[in-house]
Amino acid sequence: MSAQQPGRRKMTAREAAEKYGVSTRTVRRLVAEPRQDFLDRASARRSQAVQLRLDGASYAEIAEAMACSTGTVGRLLHDARRYGEMPELAADGDQREEQQAAA
Repeated sequence: MSAQQPGRRKMTAREAAEKYGVSTRTVRRLVAEPRQDFLDRASARRSQAVQLRLDGASYAEIAEAMACSTGTVGRLLHDARRYGEMPELAADGDQREEQQAAA
């Protein structure tokens, strides 16, 4: 089921539930972002971080360009490696996992 009015919200589920007299689960169900939209948006953010990193930008420079923290940049790049969106680094991660499994 997708949201009746998709978009970013300014009110928490708890606040909306209290305001309209329904459960927080009902609010979440009605306003949830469609899953594919979320996955597309997340993939686009990872791709942007990867491209900046491949262009030689530091974590701090990427964070500034994307208006997020350096911790978020690290998570985006980690997820990109995990999902194979950084091919030259994904192979290294696979080798480390194999070494850890063998130990």
